[in-house]
Amino acid sequence: MSKQIEEIVQTLRSKQLRVTPQRFAVYANLLNRTDHPTAEQILTDLNQDAPISSQATIYNCLQALREVGLIREVLLDEGNCRYDANVEPHHHFRCGCCGAIADIPWQALQPIELNHLNDAWQVSGYEVTVHGTCETCQA
Repeated sequence: MSKQIEEIVQTLRSKQLRVTPQRFAVYANLLNRTDHPTAEQILTDLNQDAPISSQATIYNCLQALREVGLIREVLLDEGNCRYDANVEPHHHFRCGCCGAIADIPWQALQPIELNHLNDAWQVSGYEVTVHGTCETCQA
């Protein structure tokens, strides 16, 4: 078994998740990409060569992976939930032309002063989305 396969299996087991072919495939797919795909994009990717999964199974896998903290949902545009295997704190850049999404390291931005917010709010965290035009679209 290759090192990456072993690591994925071990990670899933460490979170008390059963290692099913579909769950493995969804997690491996997310680990190998940085474009923050939608569930539909993951489904298309996984079923490209041969149908291995349904839309319901993909959503169930994503929910299980999210619940144990292996992935996170990224809501960058209305009605589209995207997924990210990078669960470390970070921000995002979103291109307004092509829709590309890229990670911005947490340390790249100055911390936001949260003590000026509504006193009744209990803030548990934040992330920033920077909007603009990517290199490819600028060319």
